[in-house]
Amino acid sequence: MNRRDRLIARARQGYRLAFSKEPARFFAAPGRVNLIGEHVDYNGGFVLPCAMNRETIVALSPAAEIGGQAFIEAVAIDRGQAKDRFALHEPIEKTTDHWQNLLRGVVFFLKERGGEVLPARLAIAGDLPIGAGLSSSASFAVGIATALAKHSRLRLDPVDIAQIAQDAENHFLGTQCGIMDQMASAAGEADSALLLDCRSLEHMPIPVAKTLSLVIIDSGIRRELAASAFNDRRKECEAAAAHFGVASLRDLTSEALEAGRQGLSNKAYARARHVVSEIARVEPVATALVTGDTAALAQLMRASHVSLRDDFEVSLPQVDRLVDVVAAALGSGPGAMGGVRMTGAGFGGCCVALVRSDEAERVIDAVENDYNPLADIPASAEVYSLTGGAREVTPDQ
Repeated sequence: MNRRDRLIARARQGYRLAFSKEPARFFAAPGRVNLIGEHVDYNGGFVLPCAMNRETIVALSPAAEIGGQAFIEAVAIDRGQAKDRFALHEPIEKTTDHWQNLLRGVVFFLKERGGEVLPARLAIAGDLPIGAGLSSSASFAVGIATALAKHSRLRLDPVDIAQIAQDAENHFLGTQCGIMDQMASAAGEADSALLLDCRSLEHMPIPVAKTLSLVIIDSGIRRELAASAFNDRRKECEAAAAHFGVASLRDLTSEALEAGRQGLSNKAYARARHVVSEIARVEPVATALVTGDTAALAQLMRASHVSLRDDFEVSLPQVDRLVDVVAAALGSGPGAMGGVRMTGAGFGGCCVALVRSDEAERVIDAVENDYNPLADIPASAEVYSLTGGAREVTPDQ
């Protein structure tokens, strides 16, 4: 039994326990890791995430109306079999529970965008670590949106699904995230990264050279995104954009940034400098992915991490040391075997490394033998594969 089969079996068992019946259908929505373009999506720029082989599974069956009322009933298997139940033809209210709000937000915006949502029973299970920066929330929301859209025969494409999931996070959770995570989960393609214009939502797959491997390094440090400084960073970026009279920092050049710096606080200047420089790194990283240029990846990913650490101030000392340990193992200059940087919103979570496939074990060894012996919280590293976006699945797929 492979990883997905085990996850489907867990979703099926959770459904049986909750509803005393068998689910009829299963849907999968992957998590994502961002390769370059951090804190750029809500600034309207270009990003380069990929969907990867950790995911949310939604088991679903139709539900009969009860007393003339149509309901959504759901059980969150990874949250101690916690349940939610609400009527579809009454106003959808927020609760005090994170996962319930995400579910309710998805249903609310499905109804707004797609039309009638049919009653259903859901069981949701995943193998994405929560708070690790691998978009467990986006995967959860995209999985539910995909399942209910297919079940209700709503004609929605991956962009629609991504926007619904983003709206649920923005308005029902209060996390002012951009569209990147949801687009990667909804529209990702196997063996490819997703080059995404976060303003137009135009996107295209960027095939990753077969000589490269994706290694995700979990620092073991967890954070709550909505409770972190994430929303503050967004406000700081918006204030910097207003200073320069542009719609978003995507429209700001490095020359204009320097020329118009007067009157801008040092903090706002640093935030803007990160976004402008990070957007400029996206196209070269995309090229390096296609060609397998590990030396270029080492240089570009190092510059990204330093910018996130110093200008955007979203790293932590433990994460900086973890990046340094892996970077030392991979080398630098023309002989570098790959690059590494923090990924996600920051304040803990994961690092991402793109390395020569025959050197992926070197990253894992560096984490286990060079970093962990001196760390208060042990880290772990694993090779991941790049997968397709959200879809209906069966146990043998």
